Amino acid sequence: MVYDAAREQVVLFGGFGDSQFSPSQVVLLGDTWVWDGTNWTQKTPVHSPPARVWSVMTYDAARGEVVLFGGFDGLKLSDTWVWNGTDWTQKSPAQSPPGRHWFAMVYDAARSELILFGGGDGVSIPLNDTWAWDGTTWTQKSPAHSPPARSEHSMVYDAARGQVVLFGGSSCCGQPDDTWVWDGTDWTQMSPAQSPPPGGLHYAMAYDAARGQVVLFDGDQGDIWVWDGTNWTRTGPASSPPARSEYSMVYDEAREGFVLFGGWVPTASDRLDDTWFLR
Repeated sequence: MVYDAAREQVVLFGGFGDSQFSPSQVVLLGDTWVWDGTNWTQKTPVHSPPARVWSVMTYDAARGEVVLFGGFDGLKLSDTWVWNGTDWTQKSPAQSPPGRHWFAMVYDAARSELILFGGGDGVSIPLNDTWAWDGTTWTQKSPAHSPPARSEHSMVYDAARGQVVLFGGSSCCGQPDDTWVWDGTDWTQMSPAQSPPPGGLHYAMAYDAARGQVVLFDGDQGDIWVWDGTNWTRTGPASSPPARSEYSMVYDEAREGFVLFGGWVPTASDRLDDTWFLR
């Protein structure tokens, strides 16, 4: 799920769903929906990415389009698609990151490119490569330093400080709670006085443009953490969505708040279709 600034709406694509023939059967989805602040509307594009789960979408502000990469449909995927508000178009870059899922990708406004980091390669082996998308092709970066290999991590662009922020995830050795920032050339590990607890798929991050801060939501505990460029501070809303993992959350600029949709109930393995808004 991603906020499409050109059309002032949230765009959702694919994921896991229930079969219309058997509610207990899990199916992969390839549908596109948009949220206007009040209602969800299903789109009917002429072309569409194949059904998948664990792909990532990011809004490319330099080119005014949504970019989708990778995911999993039984195989690791490495295809790139763009959404213009009406239809999907598959791109044919000269090179691409290897297929993966559970990775993170954000738009780096300071450098007008998308940054992709890490993920799983389809057999749960985490990666630690960094790639950039310029609207035409992917280029692998060669930073002097890099976060350890991981998947299921959260990543967001911090506009107030002009850098990409990465937190947590899952690695071969557990769930780290480290914070890293990307300046367009290299990764730097930060040393905050406190950090959110390890959370993996329970976490989602988005940038609050109205307040100029990075916000992390803990879907397990219902806590909100704010990053000020140096430290994490825990706050809490008056009410929170029920506990969940593998949900999506984005900042809706037009309505100056966060939209959260779906996910799993960890204790019951139920898929959710509820929508929440946090201002």
